[in-house]
Amino acid sequence: MPRPQPRLDSDNRFFWTGGADGKLRFLQCQDCQLFIHPPAPVCRHCLSEDVAPAVVPGTAVVDSYTINHQAWYPGLEVPFVIARVAIDGAPGVYLTTNIINCPVDEVDIGDKVHVTFQQEGEVYLPLFEKVA
Repeated sequence: MPRPQPRLDSDNRFFWTGGADGKLRFLQCQDCQLFIHPPAPVCRHCLSEDVAPAVVPGTAVVDSYTINHQAWYPGLEVPFVIARVAIDGAPGVYLTTNIINCPVDEVDIGDKVHVTFQQEGEVYLPLFEKVA
């Protein structure tokens, strides 16, 4: 199913292409260790410019979700789950994503999920599946 593509730039390219090796990455300040998402060239906590991509475990917990029933993009099958997940290993980082490969009525707050990547050209979209 085709999805809208993000615009790649020097700040976010690592995030959108990192799935090529199956690893989820977020920027981390090398001075205060804060994770930064969305990507930015400066740490919002200590204002350091020493930020670099860091690999996280690729697991998360569903923090909130909704079931979308509106076909707002051509070829996008409905219904589907839009979720906000709390990323394990990156305190304070939440990612808005889709929960895939399970019935929409089987998703709930608190579910443990893991990342899977859907390649669309050079972009690897981080989507999540429930942990069995």
